Amino acid sequence: YIPDRIFEGYGPNPEAMRDLISRGAKLIVTVDCGTNSATSIDAAKQAGADVVVLDHHQVGGPLPVANAVVNPNREDDLSGQGHLCAAGVVFLCLVQTAKILRSRLSEAAPPDLLSLLDLVALATVCDVVPLTGVNRAFVVKGLQVARQQRSEGLAALSRVSRIGEPISTFHLAYLIGPRINAGGRIGDAALGSRLLATDDPVEAGTIAETLDRLNQERQQMELEMLAEARTEADAELAGGNGPAIVVTAGQTWHPGIVGLLASRLKDHARRPAFAIAFNANGVGTGSGRSVSGFDLGRLVREAADAGLIVKGGGHGMAAGITVERAGLGALRAFFEERAAADVFRLQDEESLAIDGALAAEGATLSLLDALEQAGPFGAGHVAPVFALPRHRLTDARPVGTNHIRAELQSQSGGRIQAIAFRAVDTALGEFLFRNRGKTVHVAGSLSGNYWNGNRTVQFRITDAALA
Repeated sequence: YIPDRIFEGYGPNPEAMRDLISRGAKLIVTVDCGTNSATSIDAAKQAGADVVVLDHHQVGGPLPVANAVVNPNREDDLSGQGHLCAAGVVFLCLVQTAKILRSRLSEAAPPDLLSLLDLVALATVCDVVPLTGVNRAFVVKGLQVARQQRSEGLAALSRVSRIGEPISTFHLAYLIGPRINAGGRIGDAALGSRLLATDDPVEAGTIAETLDRLNQERQQMELEMLAEARTEADAELAGGNGPAIVVTAGQTWHPGIVGLLASRLKDHARRPAFAIAFNANGVGTGSGRSVSGFDLGRLVREAADAGLIVKGGGHGMAAGITVERAGLGALRAFFEERAAADVFRLQDEESLAIDGALAAEGATLSLLDALEQAGPFGAGHVAPVFALPRHRLTDARPVGTNHIRAELQSQSGGRIQAIAFRAVDTALGEFLFRNRGKTVHVAGSLSGNYWNGNRTVQFRITDAALA
């Protein structure tokens, strides 16, 4: 059962619990939710069901009275695995369950849990948890499984995403993950789970095509909403430093897309950001994204404890809230009071660490191969950042929806193709377009580019300056 994020919100609700039990459910397992849903779990227990919570979100108050609450972020947890995403928690629970079953049912064939690591890797990357410790192992092994195309669902998504190369964390985060999420954002929330569970290639292809269409619709809606949100944010940022936390709101915004808006606003404003979609009754569904070093989940829990929001929760880098329009001003003031010192300190300390300097001719496939041995890269384990000093920006032009394709030439004549993702209409994009033909310093990372069966090195630009 997947709650509709628009009509039911996130996580379990008492009505859904009672409905499941009326249809015969004896055991309810909540996944990626439940830790802060005491009322809903009480309703399930009172109706006669057992409840097990498998979650990773921060705890905001007393634990629910469930049969078990498995959460590495419980205050009494000593595992040191608080960086797991919910799928990682579920996988480790399944490992332990399988171990117990083997001791009791020695003749039964054990489940092949390792074959499911592609799904664990997908969730780990898309939830932007640190790729350290066991998370790194999940992704390394999960990518190996994903590249074997055992999952009909992932194979179908790879086809509609036009992935013509070995699947990487980039594909999981920016091509496959968004398509799975598109169903829950603006369509049927169950489409993604049905796709990943099916063994029927025909059904997988049909669902994947539907999700691809929904993702295109989501992208168009996001562009329209983002333009409005950025206008509001820029107005707030125009005076001095602006607010420590950007809070934007819209009456006509789709609540399934506010998380994406918050992420884009966070990058644009270089500070935590919330986007809130209000309904006709004046109740807003909001989502927030944070910058490294600022715990947004804790701030939201404090706002809930202060009675400033209807409900809310999350973790360090992301949070969700439900708030009444009448309380939005007080919430903004609370955020400013509690966050300003830390956020502006983090901005003052912000810097881009450079791991090394290269010339275009030094960016070889052998170097890329050596770097990839240290991967996969992602949150908590970022790819090495290189500077290409004093390179001539021979070309810069928009490609795709809002990316920029560039070419750089070293002082000795070496050339390298480069790309700046989502850079159109950003300060970086304006810089690249304005300085075509000039000598610049650029910073970024190396990646492989596959085209017509050939693999070449390309440079992903993240920052640039005049030489």
